Amino acid sequence: MTRYLLAIDQGTTSSRAIVFDQSGGCVASAQQEFAQHFPGDGQVEHDAMEIWESTLSVCRSALKKAALEATQLAGIGITNQRETTVIWDRATGLPVHRAIVWQDRRTASLCTKLKTDGHESTVVERTGLLIDPYFSATKIAWILDDVEGARARAEAGELAFGTIDSWLLWNLTGGRSHCTDASNASRTALFNIHTQQWDEDMLALFRVPGSLLPDVLDSAADYGSAEPHWLGAPVMVAGIAGDQQAALIGQACFSPGMAKSTYGTGCFLMVNTGATAVRSENRLLTTVAYRLNGEPCYAVEGSIFVAGAAMQWLRDGLKLIRHASESSGYAETVGVDNAVYLVPAFTGLGAPYWDPHARGAIMGLTRDTGIGEIVTAGLQSVCYQTKDLARAIQNDGAALASLRVDGGMVVNDWLMQFLADILNVTVDRPGVTETTALGAAYLAGLQTGIYRSLDEISGLWACERQFHAQMRPALRESLYAGWLDSIERIRNN
Repeated sequence: MTRYLLAIDQGTTSSRAIVFDQSGGCVASAQQEFAQHFPGDGQVEHDAMEIWESTLSVCRSALKKAALEATQLAGIGITNQRETTVIWDRATGLPVHRAIVWQDRRTASLCTKLKTDGHESTVVERTGLLIDPYFSATKIAWILDDVEGARARAEAGELAFGTIDSWLLWNLTGGRSHCTDASNASRTALFNIHTQQWDEDMLALFRVPGSLLPDVLDSAADYGSAEPHWLGAPVMVAGIAGDQQAALIGQACFSPGMAKSTYGTGCFLMVNTGATAVRSENRLLTTVAYRLNGEPCYAVEGSIFVAGAAMQWLRDGLKLIRHASESSGYAETVGVDNAVYLVPAFTGLGAPYWDPHARGAIMGLTRDTGIGEIVTAGLQSVCYQTKDLARAIQNDGAALASLRVDGGMVVNDWLMQFLADILNVTVDRPGVTETTALGAAYLAGLQTGIYRSLDEISGLWACERQFHAQMRPALRESLYAGWLDSIERIRNN
């Protein structure tokens, strides 16, 4: 009898559920957007209850579309927007504050103070991360300090913290499981990636009570079962990984040196480094890619805060386009040699700059600049930012020979060709581009015995199309030099 896997892909702007068959094929999917809240400059919040309700809704919808009963599911895999922070009451299950999203920069001044006080080297050494508002630790401290009585309640053991995976797991299991996996734990700045334990010194530095924290399990593990009334039958939650790590798994990048880049709300380039936690000298992050059978696999990662979100802004904010799909038509008309640069630093700059105070800009405007040039610049900004990451990786001693890509933006052929051109590498687009969800499904399949090994999963990966670099080197260098000039201008204004 065919057994199926349900993947929950809880992202920054929408919640999705995808039913996969044993071969990794998509049987049915459902997606639901939810509200983004911007209470102040550089602040981004989500309603955690809306996230849970939308997640449950798309799970039910995907099963209905697939004409399946929950009893036909072998397990559930969860992948999630990372670093986004929820603190809730253990008794009522209600959040004490809106979720503070990974993009949020409200703790920039606290991070600056911690760096000025000389703590960053220890944080990097223990956690693989830099001190930045991006990560969960300072978000937790902010909620505990800002919500009246929260710190006292946390110290009394009344509250629970979780990244979105933990929050969904708690709700799915009726509060029985307060857990996370090692990949998500490694994004909090509280987890020692070498000892694979919560780090007492980091808890003290960021003033986070240990009683708040979830148990850390392998990425493929028995996390408990969903309550029968949610989906119609109990189903084991059998795999969890942060979205970028899940994409690495979905792309079958299991050997050291293999790399993937995911293009969703943000953009994240990750290179597998195997059993070695490589410390970047170019302000990239060292992270847990996944942990299986107690053995961690590490990766180096570069994080870009705004990729698809730039196109969403051009659509919803400026209303220059009605649908993101229109962008390729504009880009084909304008061409690659575009003198307009859009730097989408709406919430600061991520790797390798890590500048929380930078803000976005459009450079190179002239009287004949039109919608086409600005929209094309939005697409190109994604590739230029990826080039920043690739250059940092190269400076760390690892050149990219090829790059596996995934996420919603990679269906755009023009964008993928420009990416190959500006990086000067071969870009491989897989047959299944929803590799984030697929990675979560693979983890659940490993735990439930559908897949015997990572080698078996590797055999399921297939390339749909390759994009080869065709651009003249002089044009590549000229375009990228214009980007770097734009970056310097917004950082020094």
